[in-house]
Amino acid sequence: MSGQTYLAYDYPLLSVFWSMLVFFVWIMWFVLLFRIVVDIFRDDTMSGWAKGGWLVFVVFLPFLGVFVYVIARGKNMGRREVAQARDQQMAFDSYIRQTAQGGDGRTSSVDELAKLSEIRARGDISDDEFRRAKELVLSGSGPAERTGATPAAPTASAR
Repeated sequence: MSGQTYLAYDYPLLSVFWSMLVFFVWIMWFVLLFRIVVDIFRDDTMSGWAKGGWLVFVVFLPFLGVFVYVIARGKNMGRREVAQARDQQMAFDSYIRQTAQGGDGRTSSVDELAKLSEIRARGDISDDEFRRAKELVLSGSGPAERTGATPAAPTASAR
């Protein structure tokens, strides 16, 4: 037994806490550094040269660059993050509304046929026009609005 053995009491409890503190501060430093780099690219008010200058400053002199950035531009970092979150939420809500309404915003062929039937019942289009528009809708070549059999066009010319 010529080898040296290390026991638990060779690394005191206070040293364990100190090591953990240093480790978490180190992780927090990298989180702050990455948030600042993301904020530099997110800011639309800065020119490309300003973004490049801040990025060089933060990358090559990280401690000084981060602290100067937080002092000079830190006030609006939260505002930019909230604005981005709000824009993302609005885009998501818009996507959900569009998807719930039938996808691409166009009316379905069933809706178009119902509108055509309603227009024919009012007498705005003839039976022949209704038949041609119905064939176009059922063939999938496009909505009835593209066929020229809309209620606005015949109504305006017929009356």
